[in-house]
Amino acid sequence: MKTIPIAVLLTISAGFASADTVVLRDGRRAEGELIGVRDGIVEFDVNRGFGGRDRVRLNRSDVIRIEFDSNDRGGTSRREDDVRTDQRPAGMRERDINVESTRQWNDTGIDVRAGQSIFLVATGRVRWGPGRQDGPEGEQNSPYNAGRPIPSRPAASLIGRVGEGNDNFFIGNDRGRIPIRSSGRLYLGINDDNLSDNGGSFRVTVYY
Repeated sequence: MKTIPIAVLLTISAGFASADTVVLRDGRRAEGELIGVRDGIVEFDVNRGFGGRDRVRLNRSDVIRIEFDSNDRGGTSRREDDVRTDQRPAGMRERDINVESTRQWNDTGIDVRAGQSIFLVATGRVRWGPGRQDGPEGEQNSPYNAGRPIPSRPAASLIGRVGEGNDNFFIGNDRGRIPIRSSGRLYLGINDDNLSDNGGSFRVTVYY
């Protein structure tokens, strides 16, 4: 894993028009691709010259939000996710969902509305191929795969969808606030293009 000082992020990522953007507390921004958020660390591939990327590890306390690329084929619009500072409000309703890895979309039985915020806590591991097991964050260093519901996000990661269309969004192991973009039924699934060799499930608590 290559570590790059936060101070040089802007220099590295300058000149890239289409990418996820990490926004730091001091106002600096860097473009690239979010890999995952776990154990208080944000892993982010920062764009550099000639199409390359360098992976950095940032403390969640240094990050205000991640802005997701509006051209991401896994979603129809940008969402800004406060990956760090959002604390789950008291008094929210909650429901436990078993997200089966053999089913593309698992109905949570929860109807959400545009502008609402939800929080999720996911545990467990799923098998998604011979010798392949991962938690909600999905496969590390996962390559792009056009067959997945969200092609640019890690294989086997936890994902969500609102309604019956293509309003898909990445969840992974993030326990921060997720703003809902449209109204409808909330579904949860795993980011995989072949469910036939899968096994296991994630246990997800949805706060809404």
